[in-house]
Amino acid sequence: MLRLQNVNSAYGEIHVLKNISLHIQEGEIVALIGANGAGKTTLLNSISGIVAAKSGSILYNGTEIVRMSPDRIVGLGVSQVPEGRQIFSPLSVLDNLKLGAYVRFRQAEKQEVGRDLENIFDLFPRLRERQQQYAGTLSGGEQQMLAIARALMARPRVLLLDEPSMGLAPLVVNEIFRTIAHLRDARKTTIFLVEQNARAALAHSDRGYVMETGKLMFEGSSRDLMDNHEVQRAYLGRQKRPIWE
Repeated sequence: MLRLQNVNSAYGEIHVLKNISLHIQEGEIVALIGANGAGKTTLLNSISGIVAAKSGSILYNGTEIVRMSPDRIVGLGVSQVPEGRQIFSPLSVLDNLKLGAYVRFRQAEKQEVGRDLENIFDLFPRLRERQQQYAGTLSGGEQQMLAIARALMARPRVLLLDEPSMGLAPLVVNEIFRTIAHLRDARKTTIFLVEQNARAALAHSDRGYVMETGKLMFEGSSRDLMDNHEVQRAYLGRQKRPIWE
């Protein structure tokens, strides 16, 4: 469904992504783990068109998207939930959700957008209760739910999640990961998950990649990566299970 081949990305003279090749099959949850500064966010931004890849190929369902604008990529079915949520704090919850469907409004899908809002409120009941509230007044966990919900309003087939557990309490993190599993199992959404919390990411994914300084160092099933001694030493420590399980 999504395939990267020898992708290189840079900020000016700073070479960040170095010949990245990976693939994500339809219906998978694939985790990307690594230290801060490894290039994980740049990789997601390169897929979504926010950062233009300098070379290489990014194929979505066989279509080359490297030169496409972000709005065209969203229209094809790839949505990103950015690191730090980046909701529109001065706007209401409802307006944030409507902005997530801006491509569809241009395509005259207003009735379908209304139905999807109801589905979103069923998935996130707290957002229904707070739909007229300023988004900036939500708790951290509610803001993360809003960021995910906003991305879902575009009806993505692939959801790119950047650090969804960042800054959240363990119980809230557990709820977020349950939502991620539901999106894959019930909504058939394919998910590419970038996470600093390596143990949680691998515990809730099918496969994974490990990135260091712009290169992919390991790949395999999540179970194999969790059993890999080098991955354990660098990213997992001694704890055997997530603290919220």
